[in-house]
Amino acid sequence: MELGTIERELYVDASPEIVFRVVSDPDHVQEWWPDEARYETVVGSTGEILFASPDGGQVEALTVVDVDPPTRFSFRWTHPAGEDAVEGNSLLVTFELVAQGEGTLVRFRETGFRERGWEAAVLEAQYQDHVQGWDHFLPRLVSYAAEQARRSGAARS
Repeated sequence: MELGTIERELYVDASPEIVFRVVSDPDHVQEWWPDEARYETVVGSTGEILFASPDGGQVEALTVVDVDPPTRFSFRWTHPAGEDAVEGNSLLVTFELVAQGEGTLVRFRETGFRERGWEAAVLEAQYQDHVQGWDHFLPRLVSYAAEQARRSGAARS
């Protein structure tokens, strides 16, 4: 089993402009992924995301890597606190957005697992945790973006 990259393709019934806002703007991101998101949508911005839980939750640092509306947004995350996010100490998440019919094809990719230098058991556990997480959260992105498109369509009427 390859434990280096997670890739998904999703069709979203919304324009690339709407999907771009949904995957990049922290106010939208926290509606489908973490419980809180704090960062600016500009290259080099650092911030954090919080996944709440009864024991206090998990905070992850995040650094915006690429912002190219409405076609691409990427960030690095999971790097150690106090360190800059670079290849080798973080995972890279990329959303590529391609107009397709009335909607958008989202090409999702998370890379960098092998580059972390984790021992095999930790690598597999981290990879599987992220696979399960994205399999839970990405469908929420699809439905949330489609709802945003319906709302913006209703607002134009």
